[in-house]
Amino acid sequence: MRPGELKLVTGVLELALEDARGLDAEAMQALALQFNLSETTFVLPSERATASVRIFTPTFEMPFAGHPTLGSCAAWRHLGGKSRRPGVVRQECGVGIVDIDVSGAVTAFAAPKTTIAQLAPEKRDVITAALGLASDRIVRTAQLANGPVWQVLELKSAADVLAVDSSRIRYPEFISVGLIGAHPPGSECQFETRMLAPSSGMSEDPITGSLNAAIAEWMYGAGHWRSPVTVAQGTRIGREGRVFIRRDDTTGIAWIGGETRILIEGTLTL
Repeated sequence: MRPGELKLVTGVLELALEDARGLDAEAMQALALQFNLSETTFVLPSERATASVRIFTPTFEMPFAGHPTLGSCAAWRHLGGKSRRPGVVRQECGVGIVDIDVSGAVTAFAAPKTTIAQLAPEKRDVITAALGLASDRIVRTAQLANGPVWQVLELKSAADVLAVDSSRIRYPEFISVGLIGAHPPGSECQFETRMLAPSSGMSEDPITGSLNAAIAEWMYGAGHWRSPVTVAQGTRIGREGRVFIRRDDTTGIAWIGGETRILIEGTLTL
């Protein structure tokens, strides 16, 4: 690669730039704004891991996000990256080192450590009032943090989740409201999630790996989930997102899997 050039690979929602040495944070942020994608990632060498990744939206840097974690890994491997451990890529980001299992048909990342706290009653009341949610449709709530902070409400059913009008809340008045509810037994997916009021300006996120990772830590940790689950997201906005979640009972690690696609490859001259 000649000086002044960056290899780039794009996926559905993010763009990864290989070997971003020489770019400072200001330049990275400017490039992310220019590309105007949900996330732009910059891959760097790491002494502690296989590679280091910095994640930028058009307006700010993120400590962690699911799509960029799997997408950057896919781009890095596509461009010839080799992991030090067979079947595992160790990717360093703002929350530390995240292991990525690349041994199977669907790549999966290890859910980062998640802080689980009670959702303050006043926050819950503001959210439920804005969304028009009846109290008898709410199973439990929590505030979860795994880099991003999520205000999560479990509703009684996937139908309740899908019935919510996402246009009733917007960023920055509301920040990262997650909804989850169970589909009927025998359905293709066990749960439906939605992430409302994302900072990207959309009414909701089509799929959110970091939210689903935080929910998995909450649900497995509390004993509400015991088996692998498939979660649907994006249904309400015409997307067919799928998140494949499993827990290793030996290590206690929740693995968050999703498919990636390489769409465009090219060279950017700076």
